[in-house]
Amino acid sequence: MIPEVNVGEVYRMRRQHPCGSWEWQVHYTGADIGIQCLGCGRRVMLERRRFEARAKACVRHAGEA
Repeated sequence: MIPEVNVGEVYRMRRQHPCGSWEWQVHYTGADIGIQCLGCGRRVMLERRRFEARAKACVRHAGEA
């Protein structure tokens, strides 16, 4: 379980996106989590529970360069 998800954080997901990228950036938090692929720019909304199951690790925290 991921304790807190913040806008701007980058997460490595358990499965690779069809474009080849593994990393997604959070652009919206709430009951659903909005994420954007860092490879192709695709944006999707996931239920918080589904996001937590699919996220492997936080690669970059919000505010880091």
